[in-house]
Amino acid sequence: MLRQITSWSFRHRVIVVVAWIVALVAFNIAAMVFGGQPRQDYLAPGTESTAAVALLTERFPDYSGDTVTVVIDDKRGVTSPEVRQVLEPMVTELKGLPHVTGVTAPWDATGAAQVSADGSIGYAVVQLDVPGSRYPVDAASQMIDASEAANAAGVHVELGGQAISSAENGSLGSEIPGLVVAALILFIAFGSLIAMGLPLATALVGVGIGMAGGTLLARLVSVPDWASSVALMIGLGVGIDYALLILTRYRSELAGGHDPRSATSIAMATAGRSVVFAGITVVISLLGMLTMNQPYVAGVAFSAVFTVIAVLLATLTLLPALIGFAGRNIDRLGLPRRRRAQGDVPDRKGFWFNWSRSVQRRPVVAGLAGLAVLTVLILPVFGLKLGFPDAGNDAESTTTRQAYDLITEGFGPGVNGTFVLVADRGDGRAVAVLDELADDLRATTGVAAVSPVVPNADGSAAVITVVPVGSPQDDETIDLLATLRDTVVPQAVDGTGVSVSIGGLTAANADQTQSIASRLPIFIGAVIGLSFLLLLAVFRSVPVAVKAGVLNLLSIIAAYGVVSLAAQGGWFGSLFGITTPTPIPAFIPMMMFAILFGLSMDYEVFLLSRIREEYLRTKDTSLAVADGIASTAKVITAAALIMTVVFGAFVFDDQVFLKIIGIGMAAAVIIDATVIRLLLVPAVMQLLGDRAWWMPGWLDRAIPVLDIEGPASHPAAGRPEVSAPAATTPTITIGA
Repeated sequence: MLRQITSWSFRHRVIVVVAWIVALVAFNIAAMVFGGQPRQDYLAPGTESTAAVALLTERFPDYSGDTVTVVIDDKRGVTSPEVRQVLEPMVTELKGLPHVTGVTAPWDATGAAQVSADGSIGYAVVQLDVPGSRYPVDAASQMIDASEAANAAGVHVELGGQAISSAENGSLGSEIPGLVVAALILFIAFGSLIAMGLPLATALVGVGIGMAGGTLLARLVSVPDWASSVALMIGLGVGIDYALLILTRYRSELAGGHDPRSATSIAMATAGRSVVFAGITVVISLLGMLTMNQPYVAGVAFSAVFTVIAVLLATLTLLPALIGFAGRNIDRLGLPRRRRAQGDVPDRKGFWFNWSRSVQRRPVVAGLAGLAVLTVLILPVFGLKLGFPDAGNDAESTTTRQAYDLITEGFGPGVNGTFVLVADRGDGRAVAVLDELADDLRATTGVAAVSPVVPNADGSAAVITVVPVGSPQDDETIDLLATLRDTVVPQAVDGTGVSVSIGGLTAANADQTQSIASRLPIFIGAVIGLSFLLLLAVFRSVPVAVKAGVLNLLSIIAAYGVVSLAAQGGWFGSLFGITTPTPIPAFIPMMMFAILFGLSMDYEVFLLSRIREEYLRTKDTSLAVADGIASTAKVITAAALIMTVVFGAFVFDDQVFLKIIGIGMAAAVIIDATVIRLLLVPAVMQLLGDRAWWMPGWLDRAIPVLDIEGPASHPAAGRPEVSAPAATTPTITIGA
């Protein structure tokens, strides 16, 4: 089927190109007209913080949303007539904005506690009836404009809250520098502007449709505002890489004497099959994230999957059409005196062949050196702290960070992450129970302050706020949450019939971290198991599958180590704009593992399939490894460099967790393409020798053969044709 699709696309290239352009325009118009708005729900199902939010929504609808904090810093005193004269019009303006149910100012009777001891710092609380993530960006921007007007009038005002953070931390176009560098790498690798342009055009069209599809998906599922950045990161990376692999094979077949149509057909029947396999693997691994049972994960997974599928389809149809237009001119507009692509023959006099041979001469030393590098990179994992960054991790220039610092200075760090206790019984008893509980809370170690009890309109429920001593990220704050839930609250409500749930942003973040962390080992185990079975079906070798699984796992853990080191701040984190110790959201290791599983399989299959091809021809494992590396190292290196710059460009994003994802993904690709592929793989394969291809008969019969390369239509130039042993089990051919 793949040959037929390729042939049709090549022959009807005008129709194919026009169809893709129409699809690109149509999807983007549909996205603008029918697309949904980004929204995310970080409440873990079945947790106490989720129950607290549900109760607040039911009994305190005006207080069910998030808040925006207006922080005032003025030595004249925040309640002085001069300050109030500037700020009261601002408060009036804020009350008129959408979804604002009220504003409590520090000069109000109920806002006395919102003024610091020396009177120079205070804050107003803007209550919303929606989560901050769903608050309209234009309304949040009006709040920012109002604060800037107050600053211009001589009163220092900063704003805090998720609504402000979402409006302030817009994308900086992080993909642009990545694309520029990727284009430069492609130009150097191919030595031709035309060859450089084809992968870029294919990836951009696929990503353009995929991104528009993600916007349409937002009508059906909750899609976080950062999901588009993740989809863009993955789509560009795999799109350029997939086209690069196919185009490299095409140029090789041209150099071997084939006409453009035959060369395209052979390239798609070989490298194209590997691309299909890699794309399917990425899709499966991304969908595996759905097992984590987090509301926002579905939007991230579906957006990324839609983009990968669009890119894959573009690679299989649009790229052959574009190749048809380029034909033999693929190397035109190139670097002067650049050596053109050669036929598909390993270069046994080149650097990579000699490199492999040098590793194979001392496999133990090379293997230990590779493991030593991985060990150094893995060690920081033991300092990995899961949690959620808050405004204290924002860039120092942002208003949210300055508001956080002012609140900490005037009231202590705990005010930035209070606990909300919601009591419900259906009668006035809830208020009485919370009144009694308040005394116990004040006597609890780690509690800085306890607010008065606030009943709802009919007195059937009540709310009390607890301010911890520590910041939202401090371990003692999480310990306090456990103490309140396990001891203080249960003892106070025992026998009263009153139910008390502890919520608030800090509690919700802690609950989600625990929920994901508890499922993460199962998810990782399933991914590794699937990887093992797929590799076993492809390469018919237990040692090769085990080796690949172990090395892939080590490379991802090493990437976790790099992420952990960067998140600790210090000199390394400062290189990426992370200046304070930052907890890592639990969904980042999950996402990294899902994405990197598919990407590492890409390189794994590309390299090992060539090694196996050479082994079937020569029956010499050592020579097959050297030839395989010599044939693939250049394209793997170029592909890895492109992935690295595309992922690494996101370290320039304002949002700290996108920085962390970019750092982790770029590190993983570098580790996988260097330490793993070019050091440990040849060392381990040399040590295994012919034992590398061992497969017990019963297992060989039990697992169907998964053919991802397919038989080449011709023997490689200068090499005898070799037939693979006849399969004794059913064969499944990708793209047949």
